[in-house]
Amino acid sequence: MTIRVALVGLGVAAKSIWLPQLADHPAFALTAVVDPDHAARDGLDSGRLRVSSGIGALAPSEVDLAVVAAPNHLHCELACALLAKGIPAFVEKPLCLSTAEADRLRQAERDGGTVLLGGSAARYRADIRALYELAGRLGRIRHVDLGWVRAGGVPGGWFTQRGLSGGGALIDLGWHLLDTVSPLLGGSAVTQAAGTLSADFLDDERHRVTWRADLGGGTLGDVEDTARGFLVTEDGVSVSLRAGWASHEPVDTTTIRVEGSEGTATLSCTFGFSTDRVGGPVLTHHRGGKSERVPVAAEPIGAEYRRQLDLIPDRLADPACRGQAIQDAAWTVDAIERCYASAAV
Repeated sequence: MTIRVALVGLGVAAKSIWLPQLADHPAFALTAVVDPDHAARDGLDSGRLRVSSGIGALAPSEVDLAVVAAPNHLHCELACALLAKGIPAFVEKPLCLSTAEADRLRQAERDGGTVLLGGSAARYRADIRALYELAGRLGRIRHVDLGWVRAGGVPGGWFTQRGLSGGGALIDLGWHLLDTVSPLLGGSAVTQAAGTLSADFLDDERHRVTWRADLGGGTLGDVEDTARGFLVTEDGVSVSLRAGWASHEPVDTTTIRVEGSEGTATLSCTFGFSTDRVGGPVLTHHRGGKSERVPVAAEPIGAEYRRQLDLIPDRLADPACRGQAIQDAAWTVDAIERCYASAAV
């Protein structure tokens, strides 16, 4: 059965990721688009699509799934309204901006009797799946290093306005990093957190996004361009985190290092779509003083988004999936909240 989709929000993520991905996937048919901005809706085929300024026009008799790709501050509000209508919602990251919003979404999913899905794609990359498999041979996990540092890539627009984004590099890049590592930690709650924030590059035009013209402009903002944090879970696992929109590095690099009682795994790659990237991913297994490179399947940039779509039909049909997305998101946003709270002290 073809899944009828409404795309809510026609910004950067919608136009660069979800419009082309949905158009190319045989399991989905885009039937409606929603955005309050007339200019964003301009040029869409209103004869083929239901085009509207708000979600009030959407009904579960006509829409099987709503993909929410609006600015961050609208994610919770829109998802709750869609769930209340009985429409399943797939929400781009961050699924929520606080633990209070996580609680609202959890209740809305229960009351709506349908499913909420989260759109954080990094854990669906081929190299991350290879890392998960290798982590099963590392014994008890003791420590994880997470880092996603761009050479230059400070976005403009609402991304750098705290009231619209919820924060800077930590909520943006850090969400991907923490969401990726959370399956390795088994949901063990964070009990200690320390964080620092800085904005050394935010006002420097030389460090603005260069690979996407529609992300590079706009008023400079009031968020951090770099965040560093240290977490400890109730199981005694420590996690260090660095997320940076810009740096003094020559290329963008994502690094995840998992230290266990029986070995260590290190993945070096580049998340996202930046053109200032390292070569293909490198996954290495260290044990007993020896290092072995682990093969990783090659895939095009952005393949993780297609892989997410592949999984949605089964998740919509499986009642056991209800509650899973918000459980993961609640862990991630709690860690982020704790880092922000520590940095504000």
